[in-house]
Amino acid sequence: MALIVVAAAAALAPPFLLRLVIDRALPERDVPLLLQAVGAMVAVAAVTALIGVLQTWLSTSVGQQVMHGLRTAVFAHLQRQSPAFFTRTRGGEVQSRITHDISAMQSVVTSTATSLAANATTVTGTLVAMVALSWRLSLLSLVVLPPAVLLTRRVARMRRAVTAARQRKLAELHAQVEEGLSISGVLLSKTVGAGGAQVRRFAGTSEDLVALEIRSQLAGRWRMGTMGVVFAAVPGFTYLAAGLPATSGGMTIGTLVAFTTLQAALFRPLMSLLDVQVAVTASMALFSRVFEYLDLPVEITDPPDPVRVEPAAVRGEVRWEQVSHRYPDAHRLALDGVDLAVPAGTSLAVVGETGSGKTTLTSLLPRLADPTTGRVTIDGIDLRHMALADLARVVGVVSQETYLLHASVRENLRYADPGASDARIEDAARRAQVHDVIAALPQGYDTVVGARGHRFSGGEKQRLAIARTLLRDPRVLVLDEATSALDNATELAVQTALAEAGRGRTTITIAHRLSTVAGADSIAVLHAGRVVERGTHAELLAAGGRYARLVAAAARTAALTG
Repeated sequence: MALIVVAAAAALAPPFLLRLVIDRALPERDVPLLLQAVGAMVAVAAVTALIGVLQTWLSTSVGQQVMHGLRTAVFAHLQRQSPAFFTRTRGGEVQSRITHDISAMQSVVTSTATSLAANATTVTGTLVAMVALSWRLSLLSLVVLPPAVLLTRRVARMRRAVTAARQRKLAELHAQVEEGLSISGVLLSKTVGAGGAQVRRFAGTSEDLVALEIRSQLAGRWRMGTMGVVFAAVPGFTYLAAGLPATSGGMTIGTLVAFTTLQAALFRPLMSLLDVQVAVTASMALFSRVFEYLDLPVEITDPPDPVRVEPAAVRGEVRWEQVSHRYPDAHRLALDGVDLAVPAGTSLAVVGETGSGKTTLTSLLPRLADPTTGRVTIDGIDLRHMALADLARVVGVVSQETYLLHASVRENLRYADPGASDARIEDAARRAQVHDVIAALPQGYDTVVGARGHRFSGGEKQRLAIARTLLRDPRVLVLDEATSALDNATELAVQTALAEAGRGRTTITIAHRLSTVAGADSIAVLHAGRVVERGTHAELLAAGGRYARLVAAAARTAALTG
């Protein structure tokens, strides 16, 4: 702000120096005065240029830090959102807001404050100087101000609407790129012959974006052009007024030249102020999209005063106590009054038809969701009273959808424990029966897995995911269809490894392949969100209930497919 004030004050000096040259130095042949005036002009230009460089450095630095803070804040806030948010939101939309919308805000944040301050200071100082020279001509110069402000407000509203539509279309384009050019999207497109349709869809969105870009650039241009013509005509009326005895007030030629110079210096920052108003109003569409994400409530949060637990000291007793859960907008409960207890160090298998609530039941353990009623505890501690970081060290999850980063195998495994040594990483890989597969790769553990790990088979990816989870050595292990993609031989090897790794820890397994759960200490059968049967494999078969029917159906399916 100090630099802006100094620069604005310095910019007022040249017209007065010019008047001094025209009215005194030249007519009076005063060479020393002329040299002083010219030297002062050069000094003012040099000082103004230096201040401009410093202003640019400061404003850019501040603006970039604001953008950095905003990007980081949005990313961190979205990281805390529950999976339900990402289920209903396209990934391309999220990425577009973090990248395109915030980048589009950058120029406004970087330049608006300095532009407002500099131009407002310049306008104020220039008006004072113009009034000092001729108050009559100053009134004439300001006649155009009210219509200019009204037109600018209309243009700003137009720009805001167009900007909002443009950013929505840009987000749609980004989503199409992400979906169409990911490895999964490309494989789908090639296998169903949808490449041409994808290109046409992308081209249509891109054409819509072109039209919106043109509308955005042209919105209100003719109005602003009209104001430019008016501003350009004002000096002509000034010369006319200066030539009339009633309005000239005995003005000298030097004063007239100084006044028109100040007048030109007034209209430039005045137009800039009006342009800033348009830019700020239009940018409100961007701010609305970004802050819509920042204003999202966080459903799963750390408690204000968490119970501190030492993960190594956790025994691993898990309980669901009268737990019910309803998803937003769902018509029925996903879980309804579930009561289950898993003693520390034992294994529980959860089975049931699709939609019976198996995944919902286990998702409550890592707090991917919280129960609507009831509570889930580990060693008697309500999970909502634990810090999320502590809970993540206690509960390990291997899901049926394995996600691998586009990085080396070693980095993918170390993602679970950044401080893990190479020896621990290899030990976890051996226990997951995947070390030999990794060792046979061209660069071993330093081999890049590729986008989403598509260089590996489904079974290999799941074994990598198991190794990544075992690296954390959780006391409670959740296996959600963890062996669903494995062939029989590999499944047996991994089950052996998991059985060895599960010693001393509580293991909760979900599987449609009932052959994988027969050795569990206890089996819970879910139906419509309720536990309808509970017991060992032998006990449930002997009871002849729903579990026995599931086993019989699985045997018939195996016979038909075998």
